[in-house]
This record gives sequence, C-alpha cells and structure tokens, in this order.
Amino acid sequence: MTFSPQLRIPGPTPLPERVVRAQGRPMIDHRGPQFAALLEEITTGAKRVFETDNDLLVLTSSGSGGLESAIANLVSPGDSVVAALCGNFGERFAGMAAAYGADVVRLEAEWGQPVDPDDLARVLEATPDAKVVLLTHNETSTGLTNDVVRLARVARDADRIVVVDGVSSVSSIRIGVDEAGIDVAVSASQKGWMAPPGIAFVTVSRRAWELQARSTGPKFYWDWQPAKEFAEKGATPFTPAISVLYAVQEGILMLQEEGLERVYQRHRRLADATEAGLEALGFSLYAAPGFRSATVTSALPPDGLDVSAFRKLLERKYGVVIAGGQGKMTGKMIRVGHLGAVSEGDIVQVLWALEQALEELDIAPAEGRALAAATSALARETATATA
Repeated sequence: MTFSPQLRIPGPTPLPERVVRAQGRPMIDHRGPQFAALLEEITTGAKRVFETDNDLLVLTSSGSGGLESAIANLVSPGDSVVAALCGNFGERFAGMAAAYGADVVRLEAEWGQPVDPDDLARVLEATPDAKVVLLTHNETSTGLTNDVVRLARVARDADRIVVVDGVSSVSSIRIGVDEAGIDVAVSASQKGWMAPPGIAFVTVSRRAWELQARSTGPKFYWDWQPAKEFAEKGATPFTPAISVLYAVQEGILMLQEEGLERVYQRHRRLADATEAGLEALGFSLYAAPGFRSATVTSALPPDGLDVSAFRKLLERKYGVVIAGGQGKMTGKMIRVGHLGAVSEGDIVQVLWALEQALEELDIAPAEGRALAAATSALARETATATA
C-alpha cells in the first residue's frame, strides 16, 4: 500500500504547493530594484512575526549560521558569556561561543526540564563581567519550550545583552521580541516559515549594535555592519539565495493570511493531540508538563520497542518520517515534528501509522487508541477556543 510522504521531523518541514511553485520564478538581478522590493517585503513581514521594530537582517545561511553571526558580532576573545542550556542545541550554542574564544559559564538544566529563571539570576549575580546571555527558546532535542520572557527579563534586569535561539519557535510559537526585551533573536526559513533551508533572520537591538561596535573578534561573512548597510540600499553584501527568498516571501504571505494568533493556536492544538495520541500508545512524554513544545513532541518508547527499527518501519511501509533522539538520547526517544504547514489530518495519519507499526513489531495491538485520544484532545481544544 502506498502512502503520501509524511515528513514529521522538527525541520526541514514539508513545503506547501504554492511555496514550491514560488521557487520556480526566474532569477533576478540581486543588485536591482526587483530584488530590493523582494527584500523589503520579506523584512517587513518577518519583523511583524518577530514583533519587533529593531533592525532585522536577512542572511543566506542555516539557522546555525544566524546563531554564529550573533557570537561573531557580540563576543570578543576572552569575554565571559553565560549560556543557559537544557538540551543538544543549547550545547551547540555554547560551543559556538567557546570556539570564538569566550569563557563560557554554563547554566545547565536537566534534559527535559526548563531553565529556572531564579537559577539564571544567581549565575548572573556571580558573573558580573559577562556581557552576553545565550538562551534557547525552543529546544527541539527534548521537545521543550523555555519561558523565554521570564528568562530575558532576568537577563535584562542584570543589564546583559539577551541573545535567543528562536530557530524552531519563531513563526510557530509567539516570542514578542520587543515586549520581552530580547536584543538578538534568530530564526530560519526551514521551520515554521514553511520554506526550504537557506535563510536566517537575525533581529538586532540598539544595545546589541553598541556592543557589536566594540567587539574585536574576527568576522567577515557574518559581519552585521555591511549586512545592515547593504540592506538599507535594498541589497545584500554577498549573493543571496534568491529562489529560497521567493519561497520565504510566499510562506510569510501564508502566515499573514491565516493570522499569527490562529497559527499559534493551531500549533498548540496539534501538539496536544500528538501528546495525547502518543501517551495512549504507551509512550512517555519526555519534556516537563507546562513546558512541552508546540512544534515537536518528544517521547520515550514503551518497553521492548527498538526505536531504530520502529522508525525504519514507519518510513519504509507507511511513508512517515519521524526523528530520533540526539546526543545522550540517541536511540532512546522519538520526536514527532508538527510545525509549519501541518493539519489535523496529518497528525491523524501519523498516529495511525505509529499504531499500526507498534502492532507489526508485537509491542501493542492496533485498536484505535491513538486516534481516539487525539480526537478527544482536539475536541477539548475546539470547545475551549469557542467558549
């Protein structure tokens, strides 16, 4: 039996057909007026999503490139940097700072648990020389969303520059950059923006620009100053990924058409349905209650389930691709992505496939438990939303 492919990893995400078509438009001069108009439209639309009046730079890179640009522009060799982390991507962010010569002070929460704002306040009090604080909004390796508003407030109260990895959250989970007092926020096209990989967005506050002007670390491709200067003239310092920008333009238009609040509600509703379905199948949710991500659900398998064999069967027979664990959780968990262009029907198909595969592997019979639980969760969400 043949099934439509279901790419349910935390990114890259499936592309809507209209986004796919948008990429096929002809090339244009990246120093001409058509590109200037394209860049202006994308920048304006992205700033609405980030909810910021700060500068927003559009870089041709992965999300990791956007994060590295923050380190390159804000961290000088020998600087003390506080990195608050609770998973693999927080570890990566801290590693970037160390690679640029920073003295990284690590505040580590147990994987699956959020970073505690009180712990952050204590670390900042003990490290008065640290100018920059690195935060992860949505940790996809554990399926957890930190309370970035409280964490950013703690860092701002301590007069530190707040840098947030919002790669897998912005456009799917509200962040409110200016309201939260975030100096630098980074996201990337291949997540909730519903576009291919290749574009990073970086917001930069006035305070961040002041620190950038004093930084002494090496930078060339990642240098924000020429990026800003060229953007003011409707261009980029280096050749941009024009086809990906066409897709980003279309993805932002789709976000605007749906309405951001409805986008956020949809992601939360589908996350709740996914969680309910997985629990009904005997999986144990990994992230702490109250902090579970709206873009990816992480879960520990029922006894006797070989995660690798399970994932291979799902892809080979049912056309469903889910993610495994990362770092110390490799082979020990599954992660189901539900961000970007995802609907209730997608979640139903994925949960049905998971249940069929569990029966085939002699773990549990297929009795419709997952769909019943997910349907009930969706009904509760709908009732709450209309009450």
